[in-house]
Amino acid sequence: MAPTQHEKGEAFRALHEGEPFVIPNPWDAGSAKVLAALGFKALATTSSGLAFTLGRLDGDATLDEVIENAAVIAAATDLPVSVDLENGHGPDPSHAAQALSRAAEAGAGGGSIEDFDRDSGEIYETEHAAERVTAAVETAAALDFPFTVTARAENLLHGRDDLDDTIARLQAYERAGADVLYAPGLRDTDQIRAVCDAVGKPVNVLGHRGLTVAQITEAGGHRISVGGALAWVAIEEMATAAERIRDSGHMSALASSSRIKEWLSG
Repeated sequence: MAPTQHEKGEAFRALHEGEPFVIPNPWDAGSAKVLAALGFKALATTSSGLAFTLGRLDGDATLDEVIENAAVIAAATDLPVSVDLENGHGPDPSHAAQALSRAAEAGAGGGSIEDFDRDSGEIYETEHAAERVTAAVETAAALDFPFTVTARAENLLHGRDDLDDTIARLQAYERAGADVLYAPGLRDTDQIRAVCDAVGKPVNVLGHRGLTVAQITEAGGHRISVGGALAWVAIEEMATAAERIRDSGHMSALASSSRIKEWLSG
């Protein structure tokens, strides 16, 4: 029997209380099934991966499209799913609350709210950003199952190379009740350690090719995601194979996976 949403929410919450874990980012039902079959314990959606499937750049998917994608991924496996809700698709605390509520209705066990406004290109003032986190946390608390709220400080991705301000923001979001804290763009173990030492909640770290899982966890990271990176791996391989066909006529890069049935039958 498939787990209930309450059971998924409890399982997701328990992961944050146990050993560090990797939460990879599928972009559709098929990639979700593959990652589940490979033994991962939870999944997180990716705004950039979703936007690619729509032929757009990151940030150009609507909230309706984000929620539809979340529902498809949540239904694809028995794993808990956290939804990348960007800034809640609106600047006000009510937008963050509504986005989180809709993610819960779509079957998610968690969701992230960031402090960058793509429409204005600005980072919200810390107090306003914390109010948005509070609204999301209060909405989650009113649900009848556990829902894990992740608060994101986006400084390092948008030209504010100020780790002290990033830490201060995460501390404000912790006080606002966030369950998980996340500052995408941390470059090395010194930055990861500085963030993790400064807060009391689990920290999600965005993995990249310059870091190993062991390095991240030794520096204090509890949850490791990869954003759209797995989607780009798949897309680059597709493009490389297609270019070889176009330029040389060789089909040597083409392959059929013998594991497709194994991956998709779960």
